Amino acid sequence: MDPVTPQPREAESRLRNVALAVHGLYAASFLLGVTVLVGVVLAYMKRADAAGTIYHSHLTYAIRTFWIGLALSVVSFVLSFVGLGFLLGFFALVWFVIRLVRAFLAWNDRRAVERPERFF
Repeated sequence: MDPVTPQPREAESRLRNVALAVHGLYAASFLLGVTVLVGVVLAYMKRADAAGTIYHSHLTYAIRTFWIGLALSVVSFVLSFVGLGFLLGFFALVWFVIRLVRAFLAWNDRRAVERPERFF
């Protein structure tokens, strides 16, 4: 075996750590805001490496969470001028927390995120 090629367990362990880092960066965005950007960039960079593993679903889920969350935030901001944005903003916050908890639970159980393309 080539000494440069990581062993399958090592590669999976690294991907597990990447998934945790992405989820952690998303969680840290409640305090720092911009860490979600670092998380989505990391998810995009490592998703191809995760193909064929359970962590591909984690990274896909994180990427979808970012884009849907951004869309909800923009619509919420626009609607805030007519008073409805605050309700949508609260919904977006709860939605983000639910997705983050689902991702952490799947990561902890060492399983793929079920249907990462779905809204909830």
